[in-house]
This record gives sequence, C-alpha cells and structure tokens, in this order.
Amino acid sequence: MVTLLLLALDRLFPLPSTPRYSPIVLAADGSVLHAFLNPTQKWRMKTELTEITPALQQAIINKEDRYFRYHFGVNPVAIVQAAGRNLFRTGRTTGASTITMQVARLLEPKERTFGNKLKEMLRAVQLEVHYSKAEILQLYLNLVPYGGNIEGVKSAALLYFQQPPDYLSLAQTVTLAIIPNQPRVLVLGKNNALILAERNRWLRQFQSQRLFPDQDIEDAINEPLEVQRHAAPTLAPHLARRLVTQYPGQPIIRSTLRRSPQAKAEDLTRNYVRRLRELGISQAAVLVLNNRTRAVEAYVGSADFGDAASAGQVDGVRAVRSPGSTLKPFLYALAVDKGIVTPKLKLPDVPTNFSGFRPENFDKSCAGEVTVERALTYSLNIPAVRVLAEVGVPAFTDKLRAAGFRSVAKVAPRLGLSTILGGCGATLEELTGLYAALADGGRYAPPSLVLNQGPKPTKDKSPATNTSLTSPAAAFLITDILAQRTRPDLPMGYQNSRHLPKIAWKTGTSYGRRDAWSIGYNQDYTIGVWVGNFNGQGSPALTGADVASPLLFDLFNALAYNSPNRWAVPPATLDFRLVCAETGLVPGEHCPNQLIDYYLPGTSSARRCEHQKEALVSADGAVAYCRACVPATGFRRQLFPNLLPEVLAFREAQGLPSSRLPPHNPTCRLVRADDGAGTALAITSPLDHAEYVLDRHDKQQMLLSCAAGSEVRQVYWYVNDRFLRAAAATERVFFRPPSGTVKISCADDHGRNVDIQLQVAEL
Repeated sequence: MVTLLLLALDRLFPLPSTPRYSPIVLAADGSVLHAFLNPTQKWRMKTELTEITPALQQAIINKEDRYFRYHFGVNPVAIVQAAGRNLFRTGRTTGASTITMQVARLLEPKERTFGNKLKEMLRAVQLEVHYSKAEILQLYLNLVPYGGNIEGVKSAALLYFQQPPDYLSLAQTVTLAIIPNQPRVLVLGKNNALILAERNRWLRQFQSQRLFPDQDIEDAINEPLEVQRHAAPTLAPHLARRLVTQYPGQPIIRSTLRRSPQAKAEDLTRNYVRRLRELGISQAAVLVLNNRTRAVEAYVGSADFGDAASAGQVDGVRAVRSPGSTLKPFLYALAVDKGIVTPKLKLPDVPTNFSGFRPENFDKSCAGEVTVERALTYSLNIPAVRVLAEVGVPAFTDKLRAAGFRSVAKVAPRLGLSTILGGCGATLEELTGLYAALADGGRYAPPSLVLNQGPKPTKDKSPATNTSLTSPAAAFLITDILAQRTRPDLPMGYQNSRHLPKIAWKTGTSYGRRDAWSIGYNQDYTIGVWVGNFNGQGSPALTGADVASPLLFDLFNALAYNSPNRWAVPPATLDFRLVCAETGLVPGEHCPNQLIDYYLPGTSSARRCEHQKEALVSADGAVAYCRACVPATGFRRQLFPNLLPEVLAFREAQGLPSSRLPPHNPTCRLVRADDGAGTALAITSPLDHAEYVLDRHDKQQMLLSCAAGSEVRQVYWYVNDRFLRAAAATERVFFRPPSGTVKISCADDHGRNVDIQLQVAEL
C-alpha cells in the first residue's frame, strides 16, 4: 500500500525537466570546437561522466558531502547536528544540504524557508530513486554556479583554464571545487589571491585526510593561480551552427573535424582572402575530406564569420553556385566507361552548332583537333560539349543525382548541353564529394560530418549508401590526366616542384568570373576551394587557376605535408594498345605513326582509323576517277586527308594547309549520289530554327557557309527552293533574306543536300 502511494505521488509530482545545456560541438578527438549559450543565455556545458575524474569526485564529495555514497538523498545525522547548531547558535549556521539536496534546489530554485527545505528533502529522495549516484553527481557538477552566467564545472574549466575537466591539474580541480559555495566572492580573474589562499587551505585539509599523495598536494600548493576569463571556443562556426540546427536539443555533438587542420585551414583562408581584397574578391570557402573514411576534417564556410560587410555568416560550403568546368573530369570518366573515348583519342575543337547552342572555349580560340587528355587539362569547352552530346545529358545528370547533387536533381529535366560548362547549380560539398569518388576508384560515399551521433537529423539529410559512379579504370585514367603538371592552369610561381604538391586537380571559372574553383586530391585527402563574392559580383582576376589553386596548394602543403608518397596504380581492367597518332583510333591501313594508349578491353571502341583515304587520280592530279571510269593507264593512287567536314572547313578558314580530292572525272556518265567515301554535308551558318531580327533601314546581310567533305569542290545555295548561286565549298556567301519563314538549302557536287529553316523579322 505504501509503495503504491509513493508511486502515485511520484507520478503526481514528477521531477523537474533536465537542465537546458549550452550546445557544444566537439572535434574528433573530443576537444571543444565551438560552444553556444543556452536558451537562457548561460554557459552551461554538459559534463560527461567520463570527464569527472577521481580527483574531482573526491574533492567535491569530501568538501560538500562526505557521506554522499551512503545516504538516500538526506543525511539524518547532519540534519540533527545542523538543527542543534542553528537552535543553540553554536558554530556556523548550516542547512545540512547533501549533494542530492543541492541538485534538487538547483533544479527548482526557491526561497530558503523551512517548508521549501522539506520539499527539497523529498525531491532528494525522489532523485535517488530515479538516478544513480554517478548521475546525481554529474547533475550537480553541471548546475553549480561559478558567478555571472557560468554554470557547471565544464563551463568554468573551459572559460577559465581552457581545458576540459579531465585535463585539469589537481590545483585547478580543487580551485573549481571551492568556488560554488561563494561564487560572488571567489571570482576567478578578480579575486585570485583570495581564491589561492582558500584553495591551499583546502589542499592542506585534504592532505590531513590523506585524500591525495603528499607530493601531489605539495605540487598543487606551489602551482600559481594566474587565471582570467577567456572567450568560448569558436572554431568552425559555420559547421557548428549547421550541426546545432541539424541536431536540435543535443547538448554535445561530436563532429568529424580535426582541430589542428581546422585551425590551419581557417588561418590560411583568412590571410589569403585578405590579400585578394584589393582585387575585389572578399570571400572563400574550403572543405577537407578524408578519402578513406569520407570524414570532413576541415570546414571553412567563409574567410571571416564576423565580417558582416562581406556576408561572412553565409556558408560557402553549402552555397549553390555555378560549377564552371569542374564537372568535366567526371563527364570524361563516364565517356571512358561507355567506350566513347580513350586518353589519346582526338576530338574536334572547332566552332560547332549543337542544335542552336554554340559554345566557345575560355580563350575564344580553337585548335582544330585535340586529344582527350589535352581537352581536359586545358579545360576546352567545345570538345566537352561534344562528349556530353554523345554520353547524353540524362545519363550524365542521373549520375550527378546519385552523387547527391540536389540542385541538379530538382532541375534535371530542364538541363541541356550547357550543364557541362556550369549551366547547373552545385555546392562545394557536392563537388568535393564527387572528386573524392574519383580518388577512391569511382566509389561515392556521402561526406560525413558527425561521429555516431545517435538520432537521425531532422533536416539536411544526405545520401546514405555507397554508389559506384565510375569504374576504377576510368577513375584512374582521369586521375592520371589531372596529375599532369604541364598545363595552362598552373599558377605563377608553382613551376618549382618543391612548392607543388603531388596531387590531381581541376580548376573551374563560372560565367562572368563570379566563381573560382580548384579541387584536388591525392590518395589520402580531397580538398575543395571556392573563391568569389557571396553577392555574386564578378572580378576580372577571378579565375580558378589564378586565385583558387594557390590556396589549394597552400592547404595541401600545410595539411598533408606528411602524407605517404603513394599514388594511384592502374587497375587490372586496364590495358595498353597501339593507336594512330593522328586520331587516337585503332591503326588502319594508312597509319604509319603510332603510339601507346590505355584502353578498356571489351569496352573501348575498336573503330579503325580512316584519317586518310586512297583515291584514283589522273597523272597530273587534275581529276579523280571512280571505279567505273578509271582508265586502263595514266592514273595513280594517292592518299588524301579524310577529315570531318567541320574540321576541314575550320582549317581552310584559318588558312592552314589542306588537301581536297580533285573534281570527279567530267566525262564519267555514271550518276553518283555518294560512293560511300564522302561525309555528310552540314550548314554551319545560319543556325537552324533560329530567329533573326534585321534593321530594314540598314543593308544587313546574312552569311551562308557549310561544312563539306574534302571531296566536295562546289556547292549550290537555294533560298525558299529558288536557286541563289553556286560557290566553292569553303566560300562565304552573303545575301539579304526575305521576312518570315525562310528555307535555306545547300547541295554539293556529289548530289547530297541539306535544308534548314529560320525566322526573319525586320524592325
């Protein structure tokens, strides 16, 4: 019956809720990175059981409640003794409060009256029922006052001694044990002499009780007390706020950050951006990722969190920006896996119209044809768009979605070929995670910010599964290309290998020079760097090579200087083969110059090279013969370049040497549409389905040009099915188009033709 009554009272008068702690974010080693005031604007950091050292327990228990481990919340002997002293006014007036009773009072502060003392005793008994002695002592150490807005041993230890409780010396431990009884008198930093005397008095008393070894006591007494209040730790402010929001109500959040790399990254970023301000560049963000564990070891959201003028509180690690050219390595890796490209394969680098989209290279120039490895190291735009057109935008964006690209996932159906040039949104966190996958053989795992935190976050969820984005072979080939040091995006002053870390890296610059990126990796770390302005303002100096890579190299030299000198090795799925030096394809019949290239057996294209074709021509080279009209004598065999029409047109437009097949034998009576040796005819200007607006008062004209094979000598232009004029295959023709819908047709001397339509308006 009594038990039931006690249970009913326990339910009717439940214990007060646990105190509201100051959220703290820990580094991977358990040190405090960042601390926040609790909702009542107090520093009340939670002291964990493991931080309560035996010395701290003994000092507190022997000073406050020597029989703490033996009573059930209330010490009846102490109450009788205190009542006698208070009644007969002998000795010091006391309340006989046990540690448990003090916890009850700290949980429910009340005026000190006889009635409230009885309630305090009942609460103490209730606490003893619900909590163990260790937990009650922990509650006490978390609630004891230290003056001002500081409560709890951990808060006092960090703010005064800059150490957690379990790192304090015996002298520091006893100092914190004696203050709670007189927090308004014993104020650290103000009354140090008084505190020192009181501390030594208690140390002598503990010595008489044989509580600690004599030598430890003597060392503690001789230890000076030069202490003052310090600011709370404020490393990694952006990540700290992110995690506190992500894990609401958690007093202790264990992050993956490492204290030393975080401090170095913050200092390097702050000092580096300070030098860039005169160039109109005010911000930078850095993310350091461990490739083996995917743990984030340094997280710098901005150059200076307190710089309100430059929006320093914006988290640049999570800000969605244009990625510029940083997605190109991943695209080429996918193209390798699809068998579309190998490193030595040559791609056209000429002005090209991709269904109305005409990309340009960063320097506005074209090279004609370039190898895949050169296209990547020189970050050429036109070859990248061509490769994306072959891979397919949906296939590319699906892989990015699998790698946690949220902005891409939202707008994937609306993305086009411009995606590879920065036409989508991405964050530094997403890009760094993607490059870490390349460093790990194509295996993607989401970056980790916390260590075994327990309950899942309420928001900001990330992909939780490992995904194979590319094959190990493709990842190795891209890494091998990105590690090359002969490249245009190598910053000035880093040609000396002593300053250049052994890494693979890629730079990127968004349209308008608003964002500069540089992301690099070795076997151990992937580091991502973004530099720019949070307000989106561009700067002429803002390029990945000039302003982002120097910070990337400084970070690698500072954070990974002692990394083992290991590098990626080719996987067994890769092999070598001879390819034509002119095209990078499997050598054909007319490929005397050959070189070695990597390829994926069974995957890489086995198409044979046909960069030259054999033709039958007259002895003087004036005409060409087909097999139907070749004479018995008086002809010879000759090799002619078999270039793509757009490449041939580009070379001729640039005045580069080129050789076209002579016109076909005019006496041949065989009607030929195409003998299979030619290539497709294409109109390069104007653009198909484009809209043009002309000034009716100005004599503006439209350019007609085409791309034709080397065998084509003459073409014929038509406008709305009416003959306009004949022209050489490389000739630029100008005319004034009519208004409305206009059909442009072009036919060549081999019987091929092509049509386009456009809209013309006059104003």
